[in-house]
Amino acid sequence: MFAKRNLIIAVCAAFAAQLGHVAPVAAQDLTYSSDITASCVAQAPDMNDQLACIGASANACMEDTPGGYSTYAMSGCLDRELQYWDGLLNENYSGAMTRAREADEYMDGKPSETALRDMQRAWITFRDATCDYERALWGGGTGGGPATVGCLMRLTGTQALYLADSRIGE
Repeated sequence: MFAKRNLIIAVCAAFAAQLGHVAPVAAQDLTYSSDITASCVAQAPDMNDQLACIGASANACMEDTPGGYSTYAMSGCLDRELQYWDGLLNENYSGAMTRAREADEYMDGKPSETALRDMQRAWITFRDATCDYERALWGGGTGGGPATVGCLMRLTGTQALYLADSRIGE
């Protein structure tokens, strides 16, 4: 799915560049740093303020990259931050799973690690369906690519922060 989407975005950006509407931006030309988001989260006093940090690095990337508001560059910036959040989500899920196993608590006869695994699987289904819907709102337009990646970034960031804040197994 992602490879096909990225190919479509690249073709659209190249076509638009040939028409003179936008300067092409290669992925390596993006001015991106996850430090902006990481610093924001570290300084935020609570989860609500941490949630406001989602997108900070992607937005700075779009601002700082020449041609950063082309659909190709927006998708690239959003995807870079999505990768940051995905790494943090995996780290936080692993930690929560370890704590759940160690706690060996049960809820309605179900081990907490099973409940955590089931929740995460259901969340993945929710995330994918939500982002498919957000893409559909663009009716096949070029904004669908950045909308999809932005949705994935936002929901992945939210889940990563939830897993860190949930105190599962404590």
